Parts: sequence; C-alpha cells; structure tokens
Amino acid sequence: MTNSGSIQIPRRLPLLLTQDGVLLPGSSMRCSVDTPGNMELVRSRLLRGTSLKSTIIGVIPNTRDPATDNEELPAMHRIGTAALVVQVVGSNWPKPHYTLLVTGLCRFQILEVLKERPYPIAVVEQLDRLEELSDKTEFKEALGELTEQFYKYAVQLVDMLDNSVPAVAKLKKLLNNLPKELLPDVLTSIIRTTNEEKLQILDAVGLEERYKVTIPLLLRQIEGLKLLHKTRNPKIDDEKRIVAIRPLRKLGGGSGKPFSLESAEDDDEDSDDIISLEKKIKSCSMPEPAMKVCVKELKRLKKMPQSMPEYALTRNYLELMSELPWNKSTTDRLDIRAARILLDNDHYAMAKLKKRVLEYLAVRQLKNNLKGPILCFVGPPGVGKTSVGRSIAKTLGREFHRIALGGVCDQSDIRGHRRTYVGSMPGRIINGLKIVGANNPVFLLDEVDKLGKSLQGDPAAALLEVLDPEQNHSFTDHYLNVAFDLSQVLFIATANTTATIPAALLDRMEVLEVPGYSQEEKLEIAHRHLIAKQLAQHGLTPEQIQIPPETTLEIITRYTREAGVRSLDRRLGAVCRAVAVKVAEGQNRHGKSETPDVTSAEERKAHPTEDSRAQDVSGPADLSLPPEMPILIDHLALKDILGAHMYEIEVFERLNQPGVAIGLAWTPLGGEIMFVEASRMDGEGQLTLTGQLGDVMKESAHLAISWLRSNAKKYNLTNALGSFDLLDSTDIHLHFPAGAVTKDGPSAGVAIVTCLASLFSGRLVCSDVAMTGEITLRGLVLPVGGIKDKVLAAHRAKLKRVIIPLRNKKDLEEIPLHVRRDLTFIFAESLEDVLNAAFNGGFLQKRGQEIINSKL
Repeated sequence: MTNSGSIQIPRRLPLLLTQDGVLLPGSSMRCSVDTPGNMELVRSRLLRGTSLKSTIIGVIPNTRDPATDNEELPAMHRIGTAALVVQVVGSNWPKPHYTLLVTGLCRFQILEVLKERPYPIAVVEQLDRLEELSDKTEFKEALGELTEQFYKYAVQLVDMLDNSVPAVAKLKKLLNNLPKELLPDVLTSIIRTTNEEKLQILDAVGLEERYKVTIPLLLRQIEGLKLLHKTRNPKIDDEKRIVAIRPLRKLGGGSGKPFSLESAEDDDEDSDDIISLEKKIKSCSMPEPAMKVCVKELKRLKKMPQSMPEYALTRNYLELMSELPWNKSTTDRLDIRAARILLDNDHYAMAKLKKRVLEYLAVRQLKNNLKGPILCFVGPPGVGKTSVGRSIAKTLGREFHRIALGGVCDQSDIRGHRRTYVGSMPGRIINGLKIVGANNPVFLLDEVDKLGKSLQGDPAAALLEVLDPEQNHSFTDHYLNVAFDLSQVLFIATANTTATIPAALLDRMEVLEVPGYSQEEKLEIAHRHLIAKQLAQHGLTPEQIQIPPETTLEIITRYTREAGVRSLDRRLGAVCRAVAVKVAEGQNRHGKSETPDVTSAEERKAHPTEDSRAQDVSGPADLSLPPEMPILIDHLALKDILGAHMYEIEVFERLNQPGVAIGLAWTPLGGEIMFVEASRMDGEGQLTLTGQLGDVMKESAHLAISWLRSNAKKYNLTNALGSFDLLDSTDIHLHFPAGAVTKDGPSAGVAIVTCLASLFSGRLVCSDVAMTGEITLRGLVLPVGGIKDKVLAAHRAKLKRVIIPLRNKKDLEEIPLHVRRDLTFIFAESLEDVLNAAFNGGFLQKRGQEIINSKL
C-alpha cells in the first residue's frame, strides 16, 4: 500500500476519463480504454514513455451522460485520483482497445485544463497531505473517537468472513498494518457501493467527513451479512458463514471492477438456485437409484465453495438429471385409419414400410407397454428414408429427433464422456432425450452404415446396447452413470447398404428394404409433391407455370438416372428458376404482374400474335418479350433450360456385334444395367480382365470360360482356328465399361457366359434382354439379391425381357404391377436356359442348324 503523504505527483497530469467505476486511493481496478482520446493517451504517454512519471496519470470519473449532449453538464469531475499504471494489455477483438490496471495513489483537484486534444492535460493540486497529521497524539485528539468507531466496524465486518479464504486473510492483515486514515478509501473500494456513493467518498477531502460518509456504508454491509447468515442457517447463529470473495490483485478485482463484497449477494442468489434445483430434482419422478445419486451430489454441492472447479461440473450434472424425461411421455395417436391416410398423403408407394408402421400401431393399441421396435431402412439415396421417419413420428404424435452418424468414430458420441474428463458431456442419445423432453420419441439414426472406428473406440459396438430391446431398458451413459430406460423409444436407422454394418449390430435391427422408384412412381411423386414444393420455394403459382406429365417424364428419362428423386427435384428447381426470371422481368417491365393468359398452345399456333411471332423468330425461350401466362414447359423450353439430354438410350447401338451382353448390377445408389464386352485375338491362351473388377467377379469370369471350354463340343463353339479348345493360341479380353467404378459380386456370371458364347459363336445377343444370376462350374444358375432394383434399372433402360434365376421368382412380388406388365421374365435354372433365351431361336438348336447348313 502506498502512503500518499510521501508521494509528490507532477503538477501536470494527463487525464484518463473513465466510466468503468470510481478509483479511490489505495485501491486497484481495470479500466477499458476504447475512446479516441484515451487511446491516444495510452499510445503516446504510456507505451512510449520510459520514466516513472510517464506511468502516473490522473483518473477522472466521467459524469457526462452518454445519451445526452447537454453542454451545461460538466464533462469531468473536479476531483480525481492520481494513479500508477501497473499493466497495459491491448486487443483487436471485437474492436481495438486497451485494458489498464491502475493503482490509486492520492486525490488531486483540477486547477486548469491546458488542452483537450488529442487527450486532456491539466494543472492539478495534490489534496491528500497526511504529513499534516503525522503526529499520532494530534491525530487521536482531532479524530480519535471517530477513528476508533470506524476501526471497530471494519474489524467486525472482516470477522464475519471466513479466514480460510486467502483474500479475507489478506484484508485482515491490512487492517492491522495500514494507517487508520487510509482505511476508509480501502474498505469503500471492496464493499458493495454505488458509483454515486464512491463519488461522495472521493469528494470527502477531509478525514472527518470521509469517516462520516463511510461508517453508514459499513453498517449497511454488516446488517446484510447478518441477514444472509440468518436466512441460510437459522438454527446455528454463532457459526461463521463462508463467503467467497474474488481474489485480490493489489486489492483490485480481476473482473474489471474494484474488489467488493458483492459476492455475498451473488452467493445468496446461488443459494436460491440450489433450493430451486433441489425442488426440481424431487419433482421429476426419477427412479430410486438415480434419486440417490442426485441427493448425494446435491449434498456435496451445498458444502462446496463456488470457486472450486468441481462446483460447476456438479451443478451441470444435477441440472441435466433434473431436465431428463424420466417419467414424461407423449400420448400415441392410435387411430389406424387416420394413420393410413396420413402416410399415404405424405409418401407415395413404400407399401412395406407403411404396413410395418400400421402393424406397430395395431399391436400398440392392444398392448400399452409394447417395447419400441428397432427398424432399419436400407435403400439408395433420395428414396425418402429420412422423411418416412419424420412422417412416422407425425403419425404417432411423438417427438422426432435425428442423429447423424455419418463419420462418427468415437464411442463417446454414443455413450458420453466420464465426468472425470475436462469438458465432459452426455452422449447424443441422452442429449436427444433432453432436447425432445419425452422418453418415447422417434429417434432416427441416420447413415448407420457410415460409422467409423478409431483409437477412441467403435461407436457401432456402443450402439449394440442402445439397439438391443433386451438391454436398452437399462442403458447407462458414462456421463450419467445411472441407468436410463430406452425401451419406449422407437429407433429407426437408415443405411444405403448392409455390407458395411457389423453383423452383431445388423442382427439387432429389423431390416426393411426401401428400393428405388420406377418411372411411373417418380412421375406420380413429382406431380403430387415435388412440383408443388418447388413452386412454393420459388414464389410461383400454377397460374404462372405448367409442367405437363410428358415434360416431367422427359426429365426423368433423359436428365436423371437415379433410384431416388433428388436429381429430379433439382432439375425441377432449375426449371422454376428459369420461369421466375421470366415472371420477374415481365413484372419489372409493366410494373405489375401480367394477367394470366390461359390460351392453349394450339390456339397460339393457329392465331399467332406479334409477341408469339417474335418469339418464334428468336427461339422458344427468348427473354426479350414479356411471357404469356401460364408458361408451358414443353420439350423445346426444357432443352433451352436444362441443355442437351444428359442420358441417351444406347442399348441397341452397343449390341450390333457379337461379344456384347447386358447384365444387371446392384449398387448403393440403386440398380444399374452393365455392359459386358469380349474380344479375342491370337495369343497364348491368356484371359485379360479390365474395368476395376473385384475378386468375386474375376472368379466368375474364370468360371464362365471354364464352363464354355468344357461344353464347347456340345454347343459347337470353336476358336478362330476351328479348334474346340477355345484358348488354343487365342487370348481373350473381357472388359466391363465405366472403368472408374469398382465392380464386384457374383451376379454377373450369366452375362459373362452369354457374352463369351456370343463371341465364339459369332451370333448377336438379343438387344432387348438383360440378365443376372450367379453360376457354378456345373452350369447351374444360383439366386442373387437386389432383384427389384435390377428389374427397375432394366425398365428404365426400355428393355423388354429379363432373365433371372428360377429361385428368385418369389422376389417379383415386390415389383410394381405396371412394371411386371411391361417386362417379360425368363426364369433360368441352368446356363442352357440362359443361352436359349438370350439368342433368337434358341442357342443350341440354332447353332446346330447353322453347322448343318455350312456342311451342306
């Protein structure tokens, strides 16, 4: 502590105008400097100065109201505090500013302001001259009784605090060591006072006046602490209460304000919060084990000082426990007829999914405590798996919460972190329950097939407990460390493929296949949902744009090739944006919207107007003239908006020579047709395979060539030299186009055999047939998966016949009726059946007739 009586401040002082508070001699505080004048003072005086005098400034309380510009109000207080700048810290965020740590030395009075720009400098007079009362006898005779009274109250105030707190011990030491004439300024700076009361202390130049102003403030603080003590513990009046005081730094608060006893009232507010938290915990109807843990943690919290790091952790834990829906649930809507109507309105097709939801509702109506099923929707992107989950929640009247699992590689995302870690938090399951506020929501675990694995654990393994109906009634999150019942939660997982889902996790889920849509289904979805959605998003109305079914079908077949409808949605959005440009230009030209013209396209051709003739000259989508309403999107406008066709039907062009066949493949994006090409040349009997093939597909190719070599005489297949040894001095190159795409699986076996049979026989494969099936070395055709997706791919490619294994006949029931009517299915049990169906007039009979004719 600096004795102001032994300090001589300069006659001229730069002035720092502050609104952060009032600095008193003997106290410290932090001042935020962001005004131009104060910033210039720091740069030119403090940062560039080297002497001790350059770090002494005058701190003046700025009494001007920032909300008014009344010049009659004084801009500066007439009395200030000379201060020593201890620390200067600069920052550029959120704007350039400095933070000063200053310690008050003594009072001064402004005699004359020498200049105000760039920062104020004034001639000052030092007011605190304590050497005038340096003789203790004279001091006691002048203010002895008032001083002793003040000192008694100061000691009483400090004794009410806890000596174990370092700040309190330091304050008590200061009371014993400081001159008593300095105590009013010191204590005023740390007790709870307003800026107006501190200004009164600052203006009290005389010690007598200063004592008289400070004593009532001490008494008020003492009474406040007594009342706080009685409120907290009325039974124990003599026990001292723990009051947390912010740490001192040269008796200054580190929070930007002078140190005070405001923490006493903050502690009082915190006590009220703990009482309300305790009531909240008792009223949330949690199970007995969880209640015991909460009661134990609550007792620890009451005994814990706020300054301890565990205080915030424990409080956050208790708040989470009180906010979880232990016994809160929503009431299910069990009207099956209304649920069926709602599902049909939200989604077209998807009969299997709708049937499963209605089954759950029916059983739920008969049994109230039915456990939530664990469903897994598997299908290509864009078929509506996520939106179906949202519709299910809407149908049941439950809360919906989506958890994206794509790329998650830490088991703590599922199970949470233990509370011993810094920054610990509950897992996404418990956090989702807290967000929805009910214990029976619909949880959508999106992209469960894209979970990762790392050093932090395997989240797929952590999901085993969550998705097991026999275990999730007592799911234990690491953060909670108590069991929570998840049995009423309806879990719905989505995936593009089951190949990457661990077998143990897949076994716990009921897998429902969500295949792609046929062209007719896409057309219906577009006109029921997508077009209306895009019109609403682009501010258009049906009176301004018309998209006929023929145009939509052209978009589906020539501008998209997908199992879902996302690309179709984007193409429709592009059409709406082009129409929006026309509509907006027409409004800008005429100042208002055009009157809708409902004249048909035929009438406009029969009776062309000037505008229409001009449009015919400049092109179908010329934007130079205002559009006629509604704007009809025909194939010409579609080509102008979306450009040339992105996909062409090339089946008939590629099957115009021997050695080409069409197979059917399944991908996570849906079914696709796959061309298989073969060529032969003179060589050493080698088989070359290209097209990024997997091991299984390579084995299928070797099986195919081995079967054909063993049956070459039966089918009269020869190489270029006329030998039945097909690889005698002959190399074969087998290629699968789209070489950038990895291909694997056994289902291409029949297509490879057909392609090689066409190559060696010189006959063309029928251009309207596609095939799929696994082969054996004995020539059998085995069943494969993904039949619906493959058949839909053949239907999209305008093929007429599909060869599938006989044992896959049952899978045709899942295919829409109109698709089955458009296609002819050939069920093959052996490769002989495949070859007879793939070639016109059969293969064996036709090949034999050709040989007989050649001999004749």
